This record gives sequence, C-alpha cells and structure tokens, in this order.
Amino acid sequence: MLKSIDKIDFEKRNGIIPVVVQDIRTKDILMLGYANKYALTKTVETGNAHFWSTSHNRLWMKGEESGNIQPVEKILVDCDSDALLYLVNSMKPACHTGNRSCFHNELG
Repeated sequence: MLKSIDKIDFEKRNGIIPVVVQDIRTKDILMLGYANKYALTKTVETGNAHFWSTSHNRLWMKGEESGNIQPVEKILVDCDSDALLYLVNSMKPACHTGNRSCFHNELG
C-alpha cells in the first residue's frame, strides 16, 4: 500500500520519527536517525537521506560533511505510520567513525 507524507504520524513523538537505514542489496542495517516532516520531504525531493538532528536541532543530509551520501532507493512505512525504513544503495561508510555500519560495537 502506498502512503503519503501527510499520513505519517509525526505527532506521536512530538514531530520526530525514527528512521532505520538499511542497505538494499546486503540487507545490512547501517544506522538509525530521526526525521521530521521537513527531513522526509527533502529525502523524497532529492533522493538522498536527510534527517533531523536532535542534538543540533537542524536538518542535515547524510554525507554533507564526509561525502558519504546515502542515496535512497525506497522508503517503507511501518504499520503504525510512525517509523520509516530508508533502503539505500551505497557502498560508502554510514558511520562517522568510518565503519560501514553504526552498529559495529557488541554489548558484552
């Protein structure tokens, strides 16, 4: 089923929703970010992953500083319309540490 941006429930979490980023080919989970309606709109318009920085309170495009842009191939909406999955096609590191995935530390 196709959903429109207007059907996403941004109000449940005060205007911000979680976004999981997954590699469309390998299925690796690359990162978790947050989006508001503006960040989602910019992602749809540009085809590149945009997020809302909760620590800096501003819009940012993934890779704007590092060059490791994450091109979004598809956006999936969860059943409650309050979380997103960006399926990206990029071999570049997603983590600011240079690792492919932000999930590279094991809890022990």
